[in-house]
Amino acid sequence: MAAIAEMQRTGIPASITLAQGIHETSAGTSDLVTKSNNHFGIKCKDTWKGESVSHDDDARGECFRKYNSPMDSYRDHSDFLRGSARYASLFTLDPLNYSAWAYGLKKAGYATNPKYPQIIIKLIEDYNLQDYTLIALGRKQPDEEILAKTDDEKKEVAPVAAVLKMEETVVSGPNVFVKNVQYPDGEFKVNDTRVIYALKGTSFLSIAQQYSISLARLFEFNDMSESESLAKDQLIYLQRKRKTGNNDFHTMRTGETLYDIAQEEAIRMESLLEYNQLQNNMRPAPGQQLYLKTKSPFRPELAKTEKRQDQTAFVNNGNNQVSSSPVQTKEVIAYTVQPKETIYSISKKYNVGIDDIVQWNQLTSYDLRKGQQLRIYK
Repeated sequence: MAAIAEMQRTGIPASITLAQGIHETSAGTSDLVTKSNNHFGIKCKDTWKGESVSHDDDARGECFRKYNSPMDSYRDHSDFLRGSARYASLFTLDPLNYSAWAYGLKKAGYATNPKYPQIIIKLIEDYNLQDYTLIALGRKQPDEEILAKTDDEKKEVAPVAAVLKMEETVVSGPNVFVKNVQYPDGEFKVNDTRVIYALKGTSFLSIAQQYSISLARLFEFNDMSESESLAKDQLIYLQRKRKTGNNDFHTMRTGETLYDIAQEEAIRMESLLEYNQLQNNMRPAPGQQLYLKTKSPFRPELAKTEKRQDQTAFVNNGNNQVSSSPVQTKEVIAYTVQPKETIYSISKKYNVGIDDIVQWNQLTSYDLRKGQQLRIYK
């Protein structure tokens, strides 16, 4: 589910995220959430460049952020907390200490209600939301116990169920993952560009024949090299993507590549690179804002390992120049993944970034298996 995925991405306790979502939306039923997908009551502020809605809160007709999907709201909530200096102290707290997080949010000015901490704590305890934090930490496995509950017991978890439904989540065995977008069947448009959503294994030839496009053009439209079939589920464009995006900006998500963004936003790769002063092999850090319509005044901050490569120093040694990479001068720890450990818990254990672990070990997802060998640089 989204709260678990966001905890693994940013460290915000899933219990806190869920309790805030339940409270702010009246369990997914408030006027604000139904017209804006805003699950956390985040107001526009000066930095918000996206869509907005007017809603009565502390004053009449206040400006609130509007999102295309619930998942966008969950990601923005995480980025909002993680990216603001006034909430920095929260991330030094134990993620299992939900009381400290609740009072910390109030102290930092997240809410004006003086009883906000007590409200959040009560929701966590009434609906056992701490279980979701334990799942994110790998200390508890998802289960189907709710299916066996009586009707009265199911009523008690109704607020949580309402929020889960709004999140469009997918749960598969012990691994919890999020389906970010549900695309329609057949042809539709993204950024006024014809596109389909094709599944892994689909033949490119079959797509070309069905939509009367040459294979060469199909690969060109999608910035792809020739191959027989799709290696993963993805958007496949049936005409050339646009030089500008439909949105002004795109916030970089963990694990996302520039190609992923070009496909999601239906923007040409060369335009995306030019607007953001990037090269094709670079990867901006999660949370960085990429420009989709105009040129950015500066290049976004790169992911840590990318930055190290970009800033590799050269030391003059006689007539030779010797590369001195920060990674090469660090101690390398060979670490064996223990039962129920997650990439988040390991990153906290060694005080390193999740993205660093992914890059060092060339991981393709955040899922780890017991006994897996990892390299940790300290």
